[in-house]
Amino acid sequence: MMNTTETENICGLKKEDFQTTVDGKNTDLFFLTNSKGNEVAITNYGGAIVAIMVPDRNGNYANVIQGHDNIQDVINSPEPYLSTLIGRYGNRICKGRFQLHGKEYRLPVNNGPNSLHGGLKGFNAKVWDALQMDAQSLVLKYVSPYGEEGYSGEMKVTVVYTFNDDNELVIDYMATTNKKTIINLTSHGFFSLAGIADPTPTIDNLICQINADFYIPIDETSIPTGEIRKVEGTPFDFRSPKTVGQDINADDEQIKNGAGYDHCFVLNKKEEGELSFAAKITEPVSGRTMEVFTTEPGVQVYTDNWADGYKGQHGATFPRRSAICFEAQHFPDSPNHPYFPSVVLKAGEQYKQKTIYQFGVEQ
Repeated sequence: MMNTTETENICGLKKEDFQTTVDGKNTDLFFLTNSKGNEVAITNYGGAIVAIMVPDRNGNYANVIQGHDNIQDVINSPEPYLSTLIGRYGNRICKGRFQLHGKEYRLPVNNGPNSLHGGLKGFNAKVWDALQMDAQSLVLKYVSPYGEEGYSGEMKVTVVYTFNDDNELVIDYMATTNKKTIINLTSHGFFSLAGIADPTPTIDNLICQINADFYIPIDETSIPTGEIRKVEGTPFDFRSPKTVGQDINADDEQIKNGAGYDHCFVLNKKEEGELSFAAKITEPVSGRTMEVFTTEPGVQVYTDNWADGYKGQHGATFPRRSAICFEAQHFPDSPNHPYFPSVVLKAGEQYKQKTIYQFGVEQ
């Protein structure tokens, strides 16, 4: 075997292309491989997943997650959340304001009138301390200082990525704070099961199932109206598998508000916090499948409605609706909706979340 970095992995990415220094901290690229010979590549800049190499029904490998092939492109991506970790608060907070222990907190507004995905420089733009435990697991740690992006408390966060022999990419999140605060962590993977390409194919023909009887309607600025609505009889009914494209352009106020799907689905749960089935997608041409399991109460389904064909790794391009995201999380704008599941984390408590993306093939 030739002794080059090219032959050490199947995604064709090189560690040295991901090595630089940002704010005095070193970035790098880490490879997770399982016994089946499949591979995941992750950088500690924003915890971005830059490759998931899995075979189709004929054994042909492709990268099924959107990413870049060097650190500068990750840092300067037209999509700043491209397959990154999100924090302190995934999704939107109305007008960047919320009340906590009798005080109003104000966050930077970075998405229309609202605060999105942790603010101007969220966890997606931080260099995490990385420790690769073994061939299958990577530990990332970040300490979010007191008052960062307007949030209270110092928060210590640990995220563990594990790629096991069942082709499950398991993401375990843990966090503690020294002062009462709010938290909503997630991973913003942009999945393209057909494989990234030039251009990456549309997700319209993906067959999708979502284990949710209800979803959360939004206003024209993508903030929850406060209603929890049945999916029955709406474009949001994925209880039985159907193609993503079937209703994505429906003449429906909610579809218009999201420019497609950009909504939180309320997952069916027997008990709060149980690890249960959330969603499944099947790509009919390649036969690749992905199932999502999570302990979270919701999953934000986003159909990449704003991409414009920008360039990704190895010459791939990412047109509009060439990816689908399943961001397991608590509901958007929860601090301003007291009857939504609580996102408050108190000193002495531990935040925990587990989400699994399992890859497979159907013949």
